[in-house]
Amino acid sequence: MSTLAEPARAPADEAAAAVVFDNVRKQWGQRTVLDGLSLTIARGKLTTLLGPSGCGKTTLLRLIAGLDLPDAGRIAIGGRDVTRQGAQARNVSMVFQSYALFPHLSVEDNVGYGLSVARVSKRTAAPRVEAALARVGLGAYARRMPHELSGGQQQRVAVARALVLEPDVMLFDEPLSNLDARLRVQVREEIRDLQRELDLSVVYVTHDQEEALAISDEIVVMEAGTVAQHADPRTLVEQPATAFVASFIGNANFLDLPVLACAHGRARCDLHGMPLEFAWQGPLIARARIAVRPEALALEVIDNVAPHPGLTGVIRRAVWLGRSTHYTVATTAGELSVSSHSLDRPLAEGARVAVTLDVRGAHLLGEAA
Repeated sequence: MSTLAEPARAPADEAAAAVVFDNVRKQWGQRTVLDGLSLTIARGKLTTLLGPSGCGKTTLLRLIAGLDLPDAGRIAIGGRDVTRQGAQARNVSMVFQSYALFPHLSVEDNVGYGLSVARVSKRTAAPRVEAALARVGLGAYARRMPHELSGGQQQRVAVARALVLEPDVMLFDEPLSNLDARLRVQVREEIRDLQRELDLSVVYVTHDQEEALAISDEIVVMEAGTVAQHADPRTLVEQPATAFVASFIGNANFLDLPVLACAHGRARCDLHGMPLEFAWQGPLIARARIAVRPEALALEVIDNVAPHPGLTGVIRRAVWLGRSTHYTVATTAGELSVSSHSLDRPLAEGARVAVTLDVRGAHLLGEAA
């Protein structure tokens, strides 16, 4: 996996990758958006750029597309240096958040527009347009106008328009943000199925963690113009590299615990009398900071008066979200967020509870500050 500190790749490695950024810097006015960023994006994979607003993910996408050029560093696509080349010189297609369909053109003319700009003959273009529309399930809609389509169908037209160009890399800039929740799930599954079927190299930008986890082979978590972590979804959730990644991906709780023993690649900690053991290859530490996912915590109502061993707390807030209940619990270890998928009625606010932790949902980040 690539990180900010990764050295420049050899040409052979670049040819095997979809996109390579080598020490890239980009500024907007006096603000440095990307500074010395190095990143390798795998060929034939769906790689998601994930992060909060302003972290640099859209700038990264625009640099791949050639809509912007870097101030320093190199960019290679399929082993070819494209650093100073504009969008028309790159075999890259982008699906925009707004769809960007031409309202005065039919569906088939929208899909074939890029081929006409590239001066592909109508005889050659027509079967490619037909095949692209068939792949997105819109073969019967070729003669319709964009305003006659639903939002989901318009998004499929935008995808077909990108597919028909047979790009080296296909880019998606928050493509589902204009769709309702149910349609977002449907369209993201269609995009994922297409990527796998056609073995496409896809770079996908979103700020939605659930969306990223659902569709990605790899996720690049960005923080303030740098790569905080680049890994597969499961690794990001179970082994976050930093507190930022743990918080952004899983809304993690952070606990500082005393370390009872630290040897042989393991660290044994104590959570209010509850022993916890973690893999740890770092130096000896006296106190550990651990990240705990909300779903790794369980609550049980206890007597409000009698003493109880272990970690206890009081439910300050209970929010039922249909598929789960989210609790805010005030404990002696600090305020904790707990997510429960129990089908029982939510526990009452003000209830005194015992808190237990499944260590499989916790990760040792490092020494507590």
